[in-house]
Amino acid sequence: MMWEDDPKAYIETFEWHAIMTGLDKGYWASQLRALVVNKAQAACRALPQDEAHNYDWVKTTILYQLKINLEHYRRLYWAKKGPEENQPRLLLQLLWDLLNKWLSPTSCDRDTLADEIMLEQFMNDLEEHTQLWVHQHSPRNCDEALKLVEAFAASEVSYSRERHNPAPPTLSLRDLEKRQPMFKGMTRDMVCFRCRKGATFPKLA
Repeated sequence: MMWEDDPKAYIETFEWHAIMTGLDKGYWASQLRALVVNKAQAACRALPQDEAHNYDWVKTTILYQLKINLEHYRRLYWAKKGPEENQPRLLLQLLWDLLNKWLSPTSCDRDTLADEIMLEQFMNDLEEHTQLWVHQHSPRNCDEALKLVEAFAASEVSYSRERHNPAPPTLSLRDLEKRQPMFKGMTRDMVCFRCRKGATFPKLA
């Protein structure tokens, strides 16, 4: 993970790595200051000497300077996503991650609210022709919406294959007669399956 991807997630990864490697927490602040760039780096350099060695203060200063708060994740959630995130499953996972960082986990009706918000934004971020088709089917939750999107994508693939590999044309009786001139004027003995008497085919016109 790069610093630019998600500063808060980057810091959390840094903390996990520091714990796993047994790094003394007294060195965390200096190590983190050496890793950050741009605005975060400038904010760390502006800290007084005593605060610059306090990891919790360094972390708080960085997040504040970069405005990494609930409002930050709310804006990321509602923002239109880029083409690199237009795969349905990837998009849905990204929205869940941003939603979990935005909404308080202590909300009493959080799950219901979260799914409603997720459904709305997921559909808004879909490609236009897919979005219209899914809207017509009125999905009640994210799972239903995802199934509709995948079914629509599968139908498009099937339609594309049919266009590139059309079925052979069906011949009419007249066409068959034209292609089988050897039967013109010919008769053939046969036996009726009921009376067991002989019969003949009529001549074709």
